[in-house]
Amino acid sequence: MAESKKIAENKKARFNYTIEDSIECGIVLEGTEVKSVKSGNISFLDSFAEIINNEVFLKGFHISEYSYSSVFNHNPDRPKKLLLHEDEIKRLKRKVEEKGVTLIPLDFYLKNGRVKVNLGLCRGKKLFDKRASIKEKDLNRSMQRDFKNSLIS
Repeated sequence: MAESKKIAENKKARFNYTIEDSIECGIVLEGTEVKSVKSGNISFLDSFAEIINNEVFLKGFHISEYSYSSVFNHNPDRPKKLLLHEDEIKRLKRKVEEKGVTLIPLDFYLKNGRVKVNLGLCRGKKLFDKRASIKEKDLNRSMQRDFKNSLIS
């Protein structure tokens, strides 16, 4: 079994989008970027993936400079290439060409010492969908609370 350690999760994406599908991707990083990501110095709230010339790039993904590095530090905002098989890229490209579908990074985690991205195929939610999500979350929370209180009594 592959050991995985979660680095960061995009909770806002799960609220703003309905996730139709997700796929695990590798990510091409430079030396100091890996150390920065492992220490959790990343920001990806507004990031998205784009397919250019049958390659997938992650844009809007900020990796802070590594504090213990010398002058050979990385560019924090450069587009990062995602590693996927050619048939997976073709399938994603067909889906993204539909109206309202986009690729959003959901999670970043380490798997066998390598940084991986869980890329979601997402469709934007309308305001009433967001309200329904909040209502459902509140109901689940109150049910959990009631169940916990009934066990204690």
